[in-house]
Amino acid sequence: MDLSAYRALWRTQGVFVLLTSAVLARIPVIAALVPVSFLAKDAAGNFGWAGVVAGTYSVGMAVGGPIWSRLADRRGGRGVVICTGMAWSVAMAALALLPADWYRLMPVVSALAGAVVSPVTATLRAAWPRLVQGSRLRAVYALDATAQEVLFAIGPMLGALVVSFASPRAGVLGAAVMAAISVWWFGLRQLPAVPHDESTGARLTARQLLWHRYRLPMILSFAFCVTAFASVSLGIVAFADEHGNRLIAGVLETVWAIGSLLGGVIVGALPGRRKSYVWRRAVLVSAGMVLCAFATWSPVSLGIASFLAGLALAPMVGALYERLGAMTPDSVKTEVFGWMGSAGMAGGAIGSALAGVVVEAFGVRYVWVMAAALTIAAALSLLHVPPHRPADTDDSAALQPAPEPVIQEVR
Repeated sequence: MDLSAYRALWRTQGVFVLLTSAVLARIPVIAALVPVSFLAKDAAGNFGWAGVVAGTYSVGMAVGGPIWSRLADRRGGRGVVICTGMAWSVAMAALALLPADWYRLMPVVSALAGAVVSPVTATLRAAWPRLVQGSRLRAVYALDATAQEVLFAIGPMLGALVVSFASPRAGVLGAAVMAAISVWWFGLRQLPAVPHDESTGARLTARQLLWHRYRLPMILSFAFCVTAFASVSLGIVAFADEHGNRLIAGVLETVWAIGSLLGGVIVGALPGRRKSYVWRRAVLVSAGMVLCAFATWSPVSLGIASFLAGLALAPMVGALYERLGAMTPDSVKTEVFGWMGSAGMAGGAIGSALAGVVVEAFGVRYVWVMAAALTIAAALSLLHVPPHRPADTDDSAALQPAPEPVIQEVR
């Protein structure tokens, strides 16, 4: 392991402040999901309504994400991030304060809240190549993917704690207040928009941006992966229910996240002296899913397998972020990450639904079999994506500003 990349990141002005502000800005969005679910359940009297409210929220996010990301590329991230962040806080406060007998309006308000989720993740990933290059860029994408795993580990837990010790309404209101503060701070750290170089031709349309020999397969592979991960999350819940102890679900999710966290930190510290293909990392994730499928005979064995499977998760996702950023012109980077996020939202919704069907039809074990097949599909999608090369980590060369790449579109 070589920690020089992390030391260089620590010395680079603005990197850790930006990452910290982004983590704090994303926590309330993730933490709010648990209180919103209980708020809907308490109002309607069943969890089916909670599923409807969560579904409309996801649809809103999938629709709004690319719109705000594209606007951030054109107008700059500061205004877009802050305005959408404040709008989300208002929408969530309205959802929390909605009278119980008005619960039929909850899906509408939830969809509006989802549609104005601030493009924090997209603007963050688009900003990294403008702040760092070379080995530091590879390391910061690994850190970003690792931070995402931490968020999904602690966010729902924070939401559940507020619900347990206060109420669902307090949890939603708390998320709204925290988002207003944290998103404002993150928005103030945004870089100005990248001017479009007219010499390269007109700015890419959404179709040109997506219909590309490398970008489209990477976005599709991300959707496959998120579908797999969402199905595994529901499979873990079903496994815990099958063993009569719901606490097992939280433990397994945490162990899986810790494995991913450790894997991301280790890979970010590797010197990167060889070509690195993203599809190989996807194959490792698939192998981890297969291992889990054969370890469902006890909670301990599945916990060990989940930890080992998690080791490959953040490294693969981080490499996917890095490759997608490298294959996209600077002036549309935020938008492409917005489309990636929307693909992930769609994959998450599909994964949860598919996992429920698989559990009922075949059994819990086959959720991991399905996840293995989905991650293999992701690997096949990535076969022709150029690898990260050792020359890409030459920091001395990377300090020179590079012109916006002209990337040939698929005809």
